[in-house]
Amino acid sequence: MDGVLVVDKPSGPTSHDVVARVRRALGVRRIGHIGTLDPLATGVLPLVVGRATRLASLLTAGRKTYCGSILLGVSTDTYDATGTVTADARDRMGTGLVNAPGQPAIEQAVQAFVGTGPQRPPPFSAKKIRGVRAYKLARRNRPVAPDPVEVTVHAIDVLEVDGTRVRCRVTCDAGFYMRAFAHDLGAALGCGACLETLRRERNGAFDLRGAVPLDEIDSRGPAIANRIVPLAKLLPEIPSLVLTEHGVRRARHGNDLSAADVVSSSAEWSVGGTSTAEAVTKLYDGQGTLIAIAKADAARLLHPTIVLV
Repeated sequence: MDGVLVVDKPSGPTSHDVVARVRRALGVRRIGHIGTLDPLATGVLPLVVGRATRLASLLTAGRKTYCGSILLGVSTDTYDATGTVTADARDRMGTGLVNAPGQPAIEQAVQAFVGTGPQRPPPFSAKKIRGVRAYKLARRNRPVAPDPVEVTVHAIDVLEVDGTRVRCRVTCDAGFYMRAFAHDLGAALGCGACLETLRRERNGAFDLRGAVPLDEIDSRGPAIANRIVPLAKLLPEIPSLVLTEHGVRRARHGNDLSAADVVSSSAEWSVGGTSTAEAVTKLYDGQGTLIAIAKADAARLLHPTIVLV
């Protein structure tokens, strides 16, 4: 069992809880997750299984798509609906806002978050402050203010505005916090807000179409292995090279390879070509087994950086 199993995470368990349950179900110890989901969140949680754990650093790249519901008028310490309410601007019935922003104002406000710029992570987050996780400090009621980090948002679409609830879809790069976005949007609108629900629809190359409900994994156990995306099909965006038998032997030991070790290429790989300088490349044997990940340089040498066999 080597590859990626995409789980449709339910609301409630942590990402670590999901890993523990899948380990028990599959009987495989080497399992990790790509891109943490908060307990509140549901949706795409890719798990790297077996040798695929070595590819985790490459698989974490890629855009994410989230569909979330933001509750206007309510601020919490965690920036989501699970936290302690710190401010409530709704009316006495808790159903509306005085001078509530309309959809045009909301759509205008969210556009300020599109692009690349700083975002301060939530106090309850895994970001480290002087070596300590921010959430640990927050739980001790100590002042927590993680440093802002640069994030990139490609698009925000307001899908629906229903009273104090705003449903939107966000496409972003890794590192963006939907909870922080909800909090910051509330501040921009002058009414406060928190994230009420969240569903991740895509994480890089993985989406809901290939996701397996966690309960199904529990019930089927090792039989779910047929839903694992094998190593050879991972990272389709990275160019691939097929090696000679001699090249395979060298790659298995992490030795550098030259053009003489390559049988064929999925993309142009020219001598001294700037397009391949420092480029990441997948190395396969003649049977289609992914052997290693390598970096190609301008001198047309391949340097294996991750060996999988």
